[in-house]
Amino acid sequence: MIDPNAPRVTFDEIDSTNAEAARRAAGGDAGPYWLRATRQSAGRGRRGRTWTSEPGNLFITYLGASAHPPGEIALLSFAAALAVADVADSVIGRPVALVKWPNDVMVLGRKVSGILLESGALGDGRTWIAVGVGINIASVPDGVDQPIAALASFADGKAISVDSVEQILRRRLGFWAGRYEREGFAPLRDAWLARAHGLQAPAVARVGQEEVSGVIRGLSSEGALELELPDGRTRLITAGEVFFGAPKAA
Repeated sequence: MIDPNAPRVTFDEIDSTNAEAARRAAGGDAGPYWLRATRQSAGRGRRGRTWTSEPGNLFITYLGASAHPPGEIALLSFAAALAVADVADSVIGRPVALVKWPNDVMVLGRKVSGILLESGALGDGRTWIAVGVGINIASVPDGVDQPIAALASFADGKAISVDSVEQILRRRLGFWAGRYEREGFAPLRDAWLARAHGLQAPAVARVGQEEVSGVIRGLSSEGALELELPDGRTRLITAGEVFFGAPKAA
């Protein structure tokens, strides 16, 4: 699904690399390409949130095509999270990165990246996929509703180049996507659980207008978060946001 050696198209400034991927795909061009910007003027996160995108960080989208059904393509977000966690460990020089469902990467409790997976139909029956990744290397974006950090703050003064981060990301995303294609979701699920932030901890899942509290017990074979409710039942969270800690008293 992912070609780590696909050519790169570079922009000094663009609205967002995912938006550019969607434009190219709408015109029938699904690459494969890596689309990288020095700065984004309208970077986006999940649920349409703005993602401030200043020079010194990595803003890149992989654009390609797949014959897999949409449900299988969606699980690439876990491959992307594992790849970014590998990047963080490599840059920092020790195994410190954890993953928060579904695809946030955390270092010492702070978010260091954003991942946005988008897709759509191509005219030939295939699906275009855009795996957008923003990694905080030198600075952090504004307006993020959780603790955030840049990789440089953990690197003990070591210089981190955007090019080197890109190359590690390419290799690791290719690795995890390749395992998924060959072996299915099971190895990604195992690797994700080994890095899971908040496993066995109380949490609140916000699903639309509903808030569901419980304890995080695991990850299903389809990538849903397994939340144990106070009455012992398990609720599968397939979409939403997760916040840690017991719910506040009314």
